[in-house]
Amino acid sequence: WNRWCCSPSRPRVLLLCRYMGTLGSQVMCDNIPGLVNKQRQLCRQHPQVMQAIGAGMKDWITECQHQFHSHRWNCNTMTRDHNLFGRLLLRSSREVAFVYAVSSAGVVYTLARACSQGELDSCSCDPSKKGSSRDSRGSFAWGGCSDHVEHAMRFSQTFVDAKERKERDARALMNLHNNRAGRKAVKRFMNLECKCHGVSGSCSVRTCWLAMADFRRTGDHLRKRYNAAVQVAVNQYGTGFTAAHAHFKRPSKNDLVYLEDSPDYCIRDHESGSVGTGGRLCNRTSRGVDGCEVMCCGRGYDTSRVSQTTKCECKFHWCCAVHCRDCHQQVDVYTCKGQR
Repeated sequence: WNRWCCSPSRPRVLLLCRYMGTLGSQVMCDNIPGLVNKQRQLCRQHPQVMQAIGAGMKDWITECQHQFHSHRWNCNTMTRDHNLFGRLLLRSSREVAFVYAVSSAGVVYTLARACSQGELDSCSCDPSKKGSSRDSRGSFAWGGCSDHVEHAMRFSQTFVDAKERKERDARALMNLHNNRAGRKAVKRFMNLECKCHGVSGSCSVRTCWLAMADFRRTGDHLRKRYNAAVQVAVNQYGTGFTAAHAHFKRPSKNDLVYLEDSPDYCIRDHESGSVGTGGRLCNRTSRGVDGCEVMCCGRGYDTSRVSQTTKCECKFHWCCAVHCRDCHQQVDVYTCKGQR
């Protein structure tokens, strides 16, 4: 098995799903270390669901990397480490809060989509969306296939949260909070989509269904929550959070929360899970987080000239093609110097 499956961190739970097709579900689920009994039970009972979630992992990892592509921490995965994000997940930083939220959201999104597309025996379209209803434009009839997000959220909560509900320490409370924020983010962007019926498209009758928005909207929302994440401490009863500092607001259910400050991610540090920024591309003219001064942490950068091929002089030909030339140019590329 892939070494990632041996991680003590929750994302290992998602990685086990990749292998359901080659090993029996009972053999696989019984031999993955670190799962609590509830997770093993659900794993054995729903191998199709596990496969669907595993196949959808690339979507939320890609989204995480898109959101942070120009930052010192760029949601980098570590293929040779014991889990996707290495020792980073042992911390309780705001980056870990985002990883848990976006992965929880990814499970909901993937599962709801698999249900709607008829890939699973255990679910399909939302059965509650039937009959008629109303919105600001008037009445409509439920039809089509509404994404069954409620079912996906229930399964995600039962399966993903099982380990944290067993632990109930400060880190478990943090994970549970961010898991829930991720699930709620998917539901937040459900859209009512409709098809018109009537003479000459008059839309005298509408058939509508609820559909999830593109996952990018969830990612953008969670990224904003990351920017405004609240540092917290566990309350005196051990049941919830208070703001870690007096001038911080009390976190809402939609906020991301974290317990400890992040490293600066400037240099490679095995203990903190930082891979450093040595060798990263930077923008010499930018004063933002992608600029060489910020990205390279004051260490300076190297300049190299590379050949770049782009499409140019594109012309439209009737009908219906676009022909372009391949244009070659020399461009300067800037990369951060490594630590001395």
